[in-house]
Amino acid sequence: MTVRKWFKGLMIGAVALTAACAQLEDAPEPTTRNLIDHAVFTINEFRANPKLKPFAHHLAEARAVVVLPSVLKAGFFAGGEGGNGVLVARDANGVWGQPAFYTLAAASIGVQFGVQDTAIVLIIRNDGALKSIMNHQGKIGGDTGISIGLHGIGKEASTTTNMGADIVAFASSNLGAYLGASLEGAVLVVRNDLNTAFYGKDVTPESIIAGRSTDPRTERLRSVLGGG
Repeated sequence: MTVRKWFKGLMIGAVALTAACAQLEDAPEPTTRNLIDHAVFTINEFRANPKLKPFAHHLAEARAVVVLPSVLKAGFFAGGEGGNGVLVARDANGVWGQPAFYTLAAASIGVQFGVQDTAIVLIIRNDGALKSIMNHQGKIGGDTGISIGLHGIGKEASTTTNMGADIVAFASSNLGAYLGASLEGAVLVVRNDLNTAFYGKDVTPESIIAGRSTDPRTERLRSVLGGG
């Protein structure tokens, strides 16, 4: 590989990571509206995609979900990824509740190159996995005692589904090509600024999931999650 190609690859990675940072720093109020709209679109797309047939089954049995409509990943041996999303859990009656806003962040080192925009939905399958995400500031992986299985299309197709996993991640590449690490070691960080901007007061993920904060703008997302 020539020096020019290496430099070009480095610049592409830098541009993508800059874009990812910009996404995370957009104004809170419009960001929340856009995230909910894009989460609705992502759920509909995943449910309708014939290459993601297991998705509807897993969603119907989920304890909670994290919908990340756009996770930007870039790498040139040292890689990173990031994107905003929403966590929605069911209540004691199995009814989908209100969304709490989170950011996914990860960094990795290894043989990887490229830029990619990926839609990801994490199916949280039990109370233990949900509590782990909330209690460990969202760290995903074996060191928190939570196992993760992967099912994807496009460049994510090298991953496989683990039916016994606590979390099953479905991924669909929106743009580009990327070779690198999986979601192991990623963290889901609470976006307090987005939660406050959306609900109009200081709230916590726990209070949102408990139903102490509500907003009628979430009705479409909750309906889609329920199959409506």
